[in-house]
Amino acid sequence: MAKASMNRANTDVSPHKTFRGSRDALLARAVEEPELTWRVLLTLNVFRLMLAAMLLTVFFAGGEPRAFGDRFPALFSASAAAYLVFAGVFAVALKQRWSDAPTQTTILMTADICAVTALMYTSGGVASGLGGLLAVFVGAGSLVLPVRLPAIMAAAATFAILGSELFTGVTDGISNYPAAGLLCAIIFAMALAARPLARRIQVSEALAQQRGVDLKNLSELNEYIVQHLRESIVVVDADNSVRLSNASAGRLLGAGGAVAGVQLHKVSAPLNSYVNRWRTDPGLSSHEEMTLVTSGNSARITAHVAPLAKDDNRRGPALIFLEDASLMNARVQQSKLASLGRLSASIAHEIRNPVGAMSHAAQLLGESEALPVDDRRLIEIILSHSSRVSHIIDNVLQLSRRESSQPERLPLKPWVEDFAQEFIRTLELQEGELQTADVDGQLEVRMDRSHLRQVMWNLCDNAVKYASETGGILVEVRAGRLDGDGRPFLEVCDHGNGVDPATAEKIFEPFFTERSGGTGLGLYISRELCELNRAALMYLDRPGGGSIFRIVFADPHRWNKQERSD
Repeated sequence: MAKASMNRANTDVSPHKTFRGSRDALLARAVEEPELTWRVLLTLNVFRLMLAAMLLTVFFAGGEPRAFGDRFPALFSASAAAYLVFAGVFAVALKQRWSDAPTQTTILMTADICAVTALMYTSGGVASGLGGLLAVFVGAGSLVLPVRLPAIMAAAATFAILGSELFTGVTDGISNYPAAGLLCAIIFAMALAARPLARRIQVSEALAQQRGVDLKNLSELNEYIVQHLRESIVVVDADNSVRLSNASAGRLLGAGGAVAGVQLHKVSAPLNSYVNRWRTDPGLSSHEEMTLVTSGNSARITAHVAPLAKDDNRRGPALIFLEDASLMNARVQQSKLASLGRLSASIAHEIRNPVGAMSHAAQLLGESEALPVDDRRLIEIILSHSSRVSHIIDNVLQLSRRESSQPERLPLKPWVEDFAQEFIRTLELQEGELQTADVDGQLEVRMDRSHLRQVMWNLCDNAVKYASETGGILVEVRAGRLDGDGRPFLEVCDHGNGVDPATAEKIFEPFFTERSGGTGLGLYISRELCELNRAALMYLDRPGGGSIFRIVFADPHRWNKQERSD
């Protein structure tokens, strides 16, 4: 039991010992870190150079009697010049670090004692005041010397000063021992007081360096977190200059490189316009969905703006959250499909059977030979509208049955070729009415095969119908990659009349149509199927007239994550 107690006593560490251990570790790091030492030595050497140059200037520029060196002018000027040359040589030695710091400090302090003693002797001894420079050199040198050397240097300076006074008293009979003794006492005090101060400075610098490393690590961590956030964020200042943007926002905005310091209107004009309206209109919502026309014309986003000022001032810096609308729609797709499923079941039960009964009755009535021509026309109207209602119900039921997708990687070139051949045969198109541009054989997309066929069939069928209204059919199918983020796309182009801007925002709404006999569900279902596969369906004006419907597939950089989640 006694041995166990002793072991516990040896292993217990008090808070005081822990603090002392960390302090000793900091001291060890400070001793190993020479930057403070070299800065002190370089600063002291600059003072040495300036002192020697000033003494020479005063000596040669002053008249008789001279302020310094009047006793032995030749020796004074030679000593000051040699001191200046010595300081210049050691400026290079300190810069290049020819030797370790204690060695160079010892040499410099020895030279300082010799030079200042010589200058003091040639100027009349302690009365000249030059001896006080030794307090500066010894005190500053003591900040960087090992523990015992400062006292040795102070003793050497004391012997030099007293020896100079003794020699002056013997040769000239003039001496001032009290002043010399006081100066020596001051030098010893400076040497002894400088060492504890140096330890405190070194510990403080070690702590400052550690805090600097911590701050740098924290800054790098914050930068890493911001850049790898799933959310896309942009920070702008009061002048709408981008201060921070992560990689996700850069991809969403189609910015190829760094956008920090760039004006927002150069990155995205629609987003800049919205932010300006948000700043000037307090009643404007800070959460708005918009279509961004980037270099690839591919992004539908929802932007949320939040002021960074404490008083919620919209005129100051702001934080903008960007979210891909297709991803948001995909997250709510299941709930939408569930609602549509219940609705379609009700429609099938309550509407389809009565419509079928009316259609069947009209067909039987049309078989009667006694009906006049006007009644037969009414029967045709009943059959036509019954068929239209049944078609609407079929579309709604078809959408409700899309409970999930089975996305797979598809080589786009063979798929487009097979689809084009099937479409031409089915609609009996003439040669050249449906054209496919050359598709890169390495291009792959990720989408449900049946969904892609249904969307493309609907788009090409619409293109043929609307193009025929202009007197000729010319439909083009093209594929490639977007310039900004490299996402693959597939588009259908026609040479019809196009869509006016007011109508372009409504064509994807359910039951919206401008063509007689249309259900208004084709484009709506097509977009829903694209978003179910994390793709985007967009309308673009075709240069020269006509329309372009572009499918922008999921980002290839996120395929692996999507495949794991699927």
